[in-house]
Amino acid sequence: MAQTVQLDVNGTSHRMTVDDPDMPLLYALRDELALGNPRFGCGLAQCGACTVHVDGEPTRSCVTPLSAVIGHQVVTLVGLGTPEHPHPLQTAFAEAQATQCGYCMNGWIMTAAALVREKPRATIGEIKEALTGLKCRCGTHMSIIRAVARVTGAA
Repeated sequence: MAQTVQLDVNGTSHRMTVDDPDMPLLYALRDELALGNPRFGCGLAQCGACTVHVDGEPTRSCVTPLSAVIGHQVVTLVGLGTPEHPHPLQTAFAEAQATQCGYCMNGWIMTAAALVREKPRATIGEIKEALTGLKCRCGTHMSIIRAVARVTGAA
């Protein structure tokens, strides 16, 4: 039976009718709200492409039920910054040319943003530890670490 839910995403409240309130948050964001990010990667919370922030915490949206985030603030990469006022990480990733295909960048930037918020002066070791488990098939890991280090001053 269809159910109407209210979801707060990127500072905007959205009402949607869904057949299954336990559907993955990722599907609600992409299919119901037509957001291009986060991305579907593995569907098992192993690659990080689906990462969003829920109340400021990085969360793998492919395994998070929609019902678990009702009443919480969800922020996607789109809500992190704007073209006119990008988040410092978005700028650093562009300047460091940290992306190749860009498919996985959602997870890297969203995870790094949580780290920068928690530890604005994170060291290279802390950056590597925070980003453990994220996958990039293009192999731009070192460029990604350099981009995050630019923001934390560890470069």
